[in-house]
Amino acid sequence: MTATPPTAAAEAPRRATRGFRSIKGRETWAGLGMMAPAGLLLILFLIIPVILAFTLSFTNARLISPNPPRFVGLDNFTRAFTMDPTFLQSAWNTFLFALVVVPVQAALGLLLAVLVNRRMRGVTAFRVIFFIPVVTSIVVVSILWKFMYQKDGLINSFIDAITFGAWSGVDWLNNPSTALGAIIVLSIWQAVGFHMIIWLSGLQTIPEELYEAAKMDGASPWRQFTNVTWPGLRPTMVFVLVTITIAALGLFVQVDVMTQGGPVNSTSTIVFHAVRKGYQQQEIGYAAAISLIFFVAVLIIALVQRRLTREKG
Repeated sequence: MTATPPTAAAEAPRRATRGFRSIKGRETWAGLGMMAPAGLLLILFLIIPVILAFTLSFTNARLISPNPPRFVGLDNFTRAFTMDPTFLQSAWNTFLFALVVVPVQAALGLLLAVLVNRRMRGVTAFRVIFFIPVVTSIVVVSILWKFMYQKDGLINSFIDAITFGAWSGVDWLNNPSTALGAIIVLSIWQAVGFHMIIWLSGLQTIPEELYEAAKMDGASPWRQFTNVTWPGLRPTMVFVLVTITIAALGLFVQVDVMTQGGPVNSTSTIVFHAVRKGYQQQEIGYAAAISLIFFVAVLIIALVQRRLTREKG
């Protein structure tokens, strides 16, 4: 008995299935091919450095040394907290900087966003003006402000003019009591425009009908802000606070350009201290341990901040 050949109707579903699998396979390979460059860069410049830093933090590795690295266990971490007062000072400076910058910069950004969210002539120009410092190189901004902070610089000259000579100039960056504050002012001014744009995008997602209903109920502008604007900005607020916190804790460029951690380590930060130990003093193992401490601290702060700002229920 001979087998009857399959009919065209029976073969059609099989051909369709094979064609579908072929198309899915090509799409999968195409997706992997497009993902490969970004994945390779991620592995080379993120995953491998993180693994390497974690490994080196438990050794006495030096940047240039004929001796091979030796495993020292937790000695680097013990040294940081018990035998390195500069690290403790840097940690204090870093968290003090973040403690001031995060609320002030977030509040100023929100205020500017509310002001430029109005329908008025020239508002686009104000948005651009406030955003210009963000797109300007932080190195260039730091150099300019360094000249402005000099004893005979623009800031002291301006204060002298408005006080009619009653103000004696301050050498802002060479005074331990004012150096960190001067960097705080610069940092807030430089980055507030970015967070203004983030707040502005959040404001423009709030339906106009909510404000119209609040006005019909006789709500004052302040009541409109507290009952309509602020609740609508909650997701934006979480993003702004987390990004400002991470950026503030990673303070480096301004310190490196303007003060080199001085005077008397009054502006040294954790990141700057790690770079100084790793590259200037060539203690790569110890610098890796500082970086690991910094990573854990930032992670804990971000998780706590996220938990405190999450929506209830």
